[in-house]
Amino acid sequence: MRYQRSLSAVPLLLVLCACSPKPEIARGDSTAVSPPVPAVSPPTVAAEASAPVAEPPIPAVEVRPPVAEPATPVAAARAPVSEPPPLRDAYHVAPRDTVDGKTYSGWKYYNLNCARCHGEDVQGTSIAPHLLVSLRPDGAIPNEGEFLKVVCGGRVEKGMPAWCAQGMSTAQIDTIYAYVQGRSAAKLHAGRPARRE
Repeated sequence: MRYQRSLSAVPLLLVLCACSPKPEIARGDSTAVSPPVPAVSPPTVAAEASAPVAEPPIPAVEVRPPVAEPATPVAAARAPVSEPPPLRDAYHVAPRDTVDGKTYSGWKYYNLNCARCHGEDVQGTSIAPHLLVSLRPDGAIPNEGEFLKVVCGGRVEKGMPAWCAQGMSTAQIDTIYAYVQGRSAAKLHAGRPARRE
């Protein structure tokens, strides 16, 4: 039994030997060439690599503050001079008139409530007439009583609302009259007036 087992292992050994690589033989030469042997680094190199390396010391650097150059007329001439922007331009015109508080409030109320139809600066539009002519002594509204009656009661047939029904007080209408009368009498220029303190 033991003999049979050892004989069955022989073909396996032959197969393994046949598969193992054989050393190559150079053509025309009967000497065998051995495979290359890997190079091994000497132990001294590894010992040197593991040793700590001393770094050279860093020299100290002296820091000095910057020296300011003396101001000279030439340096001052080279500096750019920026001029302040103009106080007024085409969209921010200085007021031409200074009015009391009542007339200034009238200008505000007029622009809030009346200018959309009667025009900016009381000059009229295609919707409603300008009031510069209407408030003259020979115009359609020659005095403050008529002005109060028209503004408070309105002209509904012409599209003008009754402002007292809209919540406007007679004191507010009085201030509007002061502003519109000043424009009609040519005492006030167009544009926003300044308020006198």
